[in-house]
Amino acid sequence: MASRVERAEPPLVVIVGPTASGKTALAIDLATQYDGEIICADSRTIYKGMDIGTAKPTVEERQSVPHWGLDLIEPGERFTAADFQRYANDKITDIRARGKVPFLVGGTGLYVDSVVFDYQFGSEVDEKHRRRLAEMSLEELYIYCKKHNINLPENKENKRYVIRAIEQKGVNNRRQDKPVDNNIIVGITTERDMLRTRIALRAEQLFENGVVEEAKELSERYGWNNEAMTGNIYPLVRQYLDGQLSVDEAKRQFITRDWQLARRQLTWLRRNPFIKWLDLKKAHNYLSQELETWQKS
Repeated sequence: MASRVERAEPPLVVIVGPTASGKTALAIDLATQYDGEIICADSRTIYKGMDIGTAKPTVEERQSVPHWGLDLIEPGERFTAADFQRYANDKITDIRARGKVPFLVGGTGLYVDSVVFDYQFGSEVDEKHRRRLAEMSLEELYIYCKKHNINLPENKENKRYVIRAIEQKGVNNRRQDKPVDNNIIVGITTERDMLRTRIALRAEQLFENGVVEEAKELSERYGWNNEAMTGNIYPLVRQYLDGQLSVDEAKRQFITRDWQLARRQLTWLRRNPFIKWLDLKKAHNYLSQELETWQKS
């Protein structure tokens, strides 16, 4: 009787790209086809209750494919890249143990790199230094970062994220030079005009889907000054509710902010020479071929 041949361990499929690039839909399509599960690498979708404003996968999408990395903490709670790394690595191990394909999908570069390059984070936080930083204004923190050659985070309007970037200075010196074994890394390229069009469409969808009502509920529960409420669409909704902005102006400003976010995300991601950059169609074909090869191994 022939012995059973074990299939090779599922690869870690990493799909990165800027906001509104279409990476989530691509991941869902491939995960459905190849029995995969998705780990969201997004520093905004970790918050509970912030569903519409952070453009989380819909309920229907989450029912079609298991999603991890969503709704991990309450707004305002501390969650670091080291926390994400531990969480993601545990999920990758669990997904593989069940014979399924793990997909790491997102635009938060530090989250992705912490897993892909196995960052070694410091175990202790200097609370005294953190208090000093917390007493500084955002502008003072920006000056501090410029003086000490520290890159601002994607959500630079969030003071806690800027402080985190300062605390994590030098982390790139404690990482592998090459990605961890058994992975496929793809970046989604999108023409400039197409990306701006998708961001503008997202702005319309946010308001159609009820982001104003969501922001009201969140403000009543956590307060407008909660740090999780200081980024993304929420400050603009606050200005709209206060009569400082019209709906159209809020949308225009959101498009500008999301475009700036996309550019910051691309700046970070393009530092990684191991990413294979492809448009959506070519990325789908390439990843399908790679996963077909794995299935036959």
